[in-house]
Amino acid sequence: MFKEQKMKTVRIGNTNWQASNVALGIMRMGTLTVSQATDALLAAHDAGINFIDSADIYGNDPQLGRGSSEIHFGQAFKQSGLSRDDFYIQSKAGLFADNNNQITRYDSSKDHLLAAVDGILQRMGVDYLDSFLIHRPDPLMDPAEIAAAFDQLVAAGKVRHFGVSNFNPQQIALLQSAVNQRLLVDQVQFGIAHTGMIDFGLHTNMTDERSINHDGGLIEYARRKEMTIQTWSPFQYGTFAGTFINNEKFAKLNDVLATLTAKYRVSKNAIAVAWILRHPAHMQVLLGTMTPAHIMDSAAGSDITLTKQEWYDIYFAAGNDLP
Repeated sequence: MFKEQKMKTVRIGNTNWQASNVALGIMRMGTLTVSQATDALLAAHDAGINFIDSADIYGNDPQLGRGSSEIHFGQAFKQSGLSRDDFYIQSKAGLFADNNNQITRYDSSKDHLLAAVDGILQRMGVDYLDSFLIHRPDPLMDPAEIAAAFDQLVAAGKVRHFGVSNFNPQQIALLQSAVNQRLLVDQVQFGIAHTGMIDFGLHTNMTDERSINHDGGLIEYARRKEMTIQTWSPFQYGTFAGTFINNEKFAKLNDVLATLTAKYRVSKNAIAVAWILRHPAHMQVLLGTMTPAHIMDSAAGSDITLTKQEWYDIYFAAGNDLP
């Protein structure tokens, strides 16, 4: 058993719902044994993490099929002896993929969302979700259908809160205009090596590549609307291209991280987490590692507040500039 750590909290959306500012994503849990998955959950709990993020598409075990990560979570959760009150549990739905993990379509229809939540609850072995997100913006999305699905899920006691993932501001506004529940979350990729949401704002009225608006001013929109940005793949560069931690392609960045690890007596992963949390948008970082030691050392970034110059030094070291 690991020594328990302190964990700062973040307010989810505009509610009084306070959750750990570092969460555990279980996308890779389908590759673990039940014993390994149990160890991961216990490590997260000892680190002070009280928020689990999943999706119905995570894991595709040859025997268990799609959603095996949630099956393994349910088995591990039961074996861990932890209480349902120990974790806020969130999942997502709306993606279909083939056996090669190639996305074949998005589906936000009422019937699919209702069936998806039932499947999630069954696989995870829980009675309700604390939050449920639409996984990707579906071009064929009918907001009225989603509104009807959300209302039915609330009435049945199956979901308490709602949000989206990978939506831009206009897509969020469109959906929010139809649903009765406040959308509390937008989950997007963000980290030291994936800074488009920041680059655009810094390069306003410029003509270089970083001045291109890729997301419609999502950070500013989320702050105005009191939505929580949840950041996935915080240690990745590109889209699943690999990690920048101890990667020779990011030598300068790792040198700066190493200097800060010595100062704060934590890992490079913890500094990368602290860099995200230093932003005043009050984001929540999703860890994807399933290794107990990595969960613990990354979560230590929750309690570190970098100076402004340290934040900018990291930003520069990742290959960025200021106009």
